Amino acid sequence: FNFLSLQNSQKTFTMVACGWTKDLFNYDSPKLIRFPSVGCVCVKWCIYVVIALYICYTLIAHKRYQEKEELTSSVRINLKGVAHADRIWDAAEYTIPTQTRDSFFVMTNIIQTDNQIQQTCPEYPTAKAICSSDQSCKKGIVDVHSNGVQTGRCVRYNATYKTCEIKAWLSKLPPFFKKEPAVLRSSEDFTVLIKNNIHFPTFNYTVQNISPKLNTSCKFNKVTDPLCPIFRLGDILQEAKENFSEVAVKGGIIAIEIKWDCNLDSWSYYCSPEYSFRRLDDKTRTLYPGFSFRFARHYKLPDGSERRTLFKAYGIRFDVLVFGMGGKFNLVELFTFIGSMITYFGLAVTAIEKCFSFYNCCSCCKIPFCENVIRKKYETVLMPEQVVFVSYVDQPHITLIKMPLKTSLQDAKDSVFENCPVKFNDPRTCCTRESNMNHSTGQFELRMLTQNIVCPQWCCCGQCQEMPNYHEQLCCRKEAGQCITTTYWFTQLVLSRDTLNKALLYEDPFLDLTGHNSNSQLRRIAYKQYIHWRFGSFEMQDRAIIPSCCRRLIRNTYPKANGNYNGFDLE
Repeated sequence: FNFLSLQNSQKTFTMVACGWTKDLFNYDSPKLIRFPSVGCVCVKWCIYVVIALYICYTLIAHKRYQEKEELTSSVRINLKGVAHADRIWDAAEYTIPTQTRDSFFVMTNIIQTDNQIQQTCPEYPTAKAICSSDQSCKKGIVDVHSNGVQTGRCVRYNATYKTCEIKAWLSKLPPFFKKEPAVLRSSEDFTVLIKNNIHFPTFNYTVQNISPKLNTSCKFNKVTDPLCPIFRLGDILQEAKENFSEVAVKGGIIAIEIKWDCNLDSWSYYCSPEYSFRRLDDKTRTLYPGFSFRFARHYKLPDGSERRTLFKAYGIRFDVLVFGMGGKFNLVELFTFIGSMITYFGLAVTAIEKCFSFYNCCSCCKIPFCENVIRKKYETVLMPEQVVFVSYVDQPHITLIKMPLKTSLQDAKDSVFENCPVKFNDPRTCCTRESNMNHSTGQFELRMLTQNIVCPQWCCCGQCQEMPNYHEQLCCRKEAGQCITTTYWFTQLVLSRDTLNKALLYEDPFLDLTGHNSNSQLRRIAYKQYIHWRFGSFEMQDRAIIPSCCRRLIRNTYPKANGNYNGFDLE
């Protein structure tokens, strides 16, 4: 048993592998539908033209044929200027190194507290500093918001509060602070030289913002001298739409942006910086406006005691921000861009197809042209048990009707799809001269068989009889007219014994045509002949419905002995 199972598994695997290998050498091409339509063609070419213009614009304006790379940058800064405010302030004093990269700080205002000495004093009364006894204060404790180190004693701050004593830097003189105007307001005339080197590693290219022919007496001006790397601080604030005198009081943060957009192609070389300026800090905030920090300078008196001078410096921090891209022609980038843009041409087809889809969903109006296109384009694939097929003699198409039925098959709603019936050209359909000579006899017998018929309401040909099941209540016509059973070709192709015998022998050459069940065999082949004639394929015979008039005449021509027929079973 295991050996046989293994053999079967090997055979199955071999068949799957062979089928998969065969598919490797098959090419699948999509099926297209061509139909004349001026409107659709105009829409298609309009979209093609717009896409082509967009591709050309993007290719040229954005240089999509280039390989792009971001730059790496280094910045050096030299600041010059002298200010006078009660004493001389030079670059060594008002320029303080910052902790951030590519930035510099210029002090514009100051709070100066002189002759501070380390002494003990009560702490300012805060929630954690208020005490009632020495046990509430711990020696050596430093609070985040404290002004010094606790000594462990609880002393009186005023008549109301007691606070922990601290050791801190104290001054007997009030701090010197001139709020407006700023102490170093004349620093707006200071100048700064910004040296910027950039490098593109992929292209192995380096360039700087200082030209060998630089005039050292130039000053940056956005109109007259936009490439000069020497900037006046007042001009920088003006370009940032700020007033230097106002910003100097509380300070601020200003960005100096250097943008490089380099085209490194030899035929259109360009690589120069563009300078722009803007304010970075939020001047609308009232709680902590501006930019400031503290620093101290220590010294000793002749008696050896240490003193210090505390400065709270307000000023402007300038952040130099360098960014940009470099590009150079690359054939791979060009082909990649063109290849990706070609897919956009599919938008034309997508737009037209969407229009047909919206029309198909809309039931307010019906256009014959659109109906024909949709019928040609869309084919609904349903499970066999969900549909039946009907062929009316007065309609050129086979009709598909979904199950289950809620009314007679003749009145059920349908959806039409194209189908071209196969012509009778095989040995089963050959008519002999004898059959042709019996034409008049067949017509006479046919008229005898169609007498005394009571037609139901769904009948349109006048030859149908009442049927018990919905799926059997079908006429050969959709509209009133002549019945197909009264035609010469129905007699010769469906009822003729000679034609049916040939069809039976075509299936089985050794079949006995004289047996007791010959009528049963003739009825079966007559049904198949009708399906082959009207539906064009035997593949539909399991779901193809034969009209009541045709079925009645076939049964009357080749009756069953007991008169009990099974009918058409849809289960």
